[in-house]
Amino acid sequence: MRVPAHRASGHRRTRTVIATAALLLPLLGAAPSGARTSANSLQLAFASAAAEYHVPQSVLLGVSYLQSRWDAHAGAPSVTGGYGPMHLTDARTALAGAAAHHSEGTEDARGDSARTPLLPTAEVPTPAELPARLKTLPKAAELTGLSARELRTDPAANIAGGAALLADAQKDLGEPLSADPADWYAAVARFSGADDTATASAYADDVYDVIRTGEERTTDAGQQVALAPQPGLAPATAQLAETGLRTLDTSDTECPKSVSCEWIPAPYEEFGDNDYGNHDLGDRPAAQSIKYIVVHDTEGAWDGVLNLVQDPTYVSWNYTLRSTDGHIAQHVKAKDVAWHAGNWYINAKSIGLEHEGFLANPDAWYTEAMYRSSARLVKYLAKKYGIPLDRQHILGHDNVPGPTTSTVPGMHTDPGPYWDWRHYFALLGHPFKATAKKNSGVVTIRPDYATNQPEYTGCVTKDVPCAAHGSSEVRLYSGPGETYPLIKDIGRGTAPTTGVNDISSRVSTGQQYAVADRDGDWTAIWYLGQKAWFKNPAKDPTAVSASGRVITPKAGLQEIPVYGRAYPEASAYPTGVPAQAVSPLPYKVLENQKYVVGDTVPGEYYYAVTFTTDSHKVVVGKDLYYEIQYGHRVAFVRAADVDVQPSR
Repeated sequence: MRVPAHRASGHRRTRTVIATAALLLPLLGAAPSGARTSANSLQLAFASAAAEYHVPQSVLLGVSYLQSRWDAHAGAPSVTGGYGPMHLTDARTALAGAAAHHSEGTEDARGDSARTPLLPTAEVPTPAELPARLKTLPKAAELTGLSARELRTDPAANIAGGAALLADAQKDLGEPLSADPADWYAAVARFSGADDTATASAYADDVYDVIRTGEERTTDAGQQVALAPQPGLAPATAQLAETGLRTLDTSDTECPKSVSCEWIPAPYEEFGDNDYGNHDLGDRPAAQSIKYIVVHDTEGAWDGVLNLVQDPTYVSWNYTLRSTDGHIAQHVKAKDVAWHAGNWYINAKSIGLEHEGFLANPDAWYTEAMYRSSARLVKYLAKKYGIPLDRQHILGHDNVPGPTTSTVPGMHTDPGPYWDWRHYFALLGHPFKATAKKNSGVVTIRPDYATNQPEYTGCVTKDVPCAAHGSSEVRLYSGPGETYPLIKDIGRGTAPTTGVNDISSRVSTGQQYAVADRDGDWTAIWYLGQKAWFKNPAKDPTAVSASGRVITPKAGLQEIPVYGRAYPEASAYPTGVPAQAVSPLPYKVLENQKYVVGDTVPGEYYYAVTFTTDSHKVVVGKDLYYEIQYGHRVAFVRAADVDVQPSR
């Protein structure tokens, strides 16, 4: 293809800048095997690209941080086909590679039959079929003259491509290539790829928030990158009118003003033989409190997931969050009960958030934009409904207990070990910290996400190791050493494995457990009715000391039952509402064992089995339950069976 004359010199300069940077300071991933990589070479790449395209370096760094936190992910694409520190999107290439991989006999390791499979594409879409937000990399290739492969795999090229896109947007908007970062608001909004003002402005606001506060971190490739704070920076937000983007109708949504949110309702419809879907009408919080927020991943791409939630014969959830820019779609009002958790008690007491992503694909990374948008939504919901911001109330789907023994093996395991709970709670304003002195009776799990890389298998092919990657989870053994067997979960009925979906011998960041023993660098906790050991060296701890309440069986009781739901006693049910069985799970709490208390709740059941709401009732009993952290999942014990005491 002939290169336009006004672009040609830019192509040559871009290649010169990249070549010079490569000679002076080989960039991460681009250096030959065995070559040394300067710890600040990525910082140089940002400086070079900013100078070349006349983009303020703070703007370039701020955009990149919001997309990737400056990580390169070794050239692997994000969940929406974004590559490199600038998250340049090439979804068609990413999908083509995924489809080819799938055709070679790979399998969906997760095995969730009620979900879109990991690689659902029967055919790869043409470029014309993709929205602009999913094809920024080809545009960057056109602007820079660099190949798509370079932009995907070379961080310096990727950063140059991002700078070129920003400069092109600035010119297209009729704005000068100003040295003042305040003058780039509309170009940053345009970079998001959003087609509406709410999403674009929320994205730009986040970028400028990063610039104002500043950031400094070591990336996934050991690069040290810093953005100096500019606390007084006031961007020219009026520029947004120049973008020509559509206005989003947010009138029916329940979202904070700091996010972009639209109403895409899940249907409440009758169909078939007295059947209906895909949620239940309710009157929360007036009729019953909302206690939990459940974090899911979609196991599918945005458009397909939205099609599913609009199917009355499918299940539902309250919100879906898009990876590229953090945009939110609300589907079910908070007053109503979505069918998302696989446990009716939890459904009736929770709000479900689906995040665009894949559990068993560690390199299909989540963007900072989505993490921040999700955190803002959770903070808003938690404040509105009085939900504590802790891991006893902000649950992953993998923390939801099976309601009965038969359901335990089939409970879902998303968002899985690659969701960054530590970063997420920092964004929530509730970072996990030590709350007690050394050698306390309770610990909070808190590994360093980037360096904590336990081996998982089955991400692509059964029993084959997954790519090394940071993780929020810590593995458990039956003794103080990695030669001991893994902890077994009797409810699953299978031998424990290192499979990415096998949660039987794993604890997750933010979860709290009572300490059972210590031996050198190893700590034992009470877990699933047994001592479970994890490596916790003083120089590189994977847990911190905590305080709190714990339960233990009442004196004289050798064991007590454990429940997956907190249902009322039979006498609490009124006429016309069938009493629900208070069914214990196959687990026990044995005498002298202790488990951390998350909450105290009355037995409660929401009777809603008909399309019309006249028979719906909330049944509340006199029996009280304690929510406890029993294994990887939470569970419930009857207050009458236990004593509660402060941890020691």
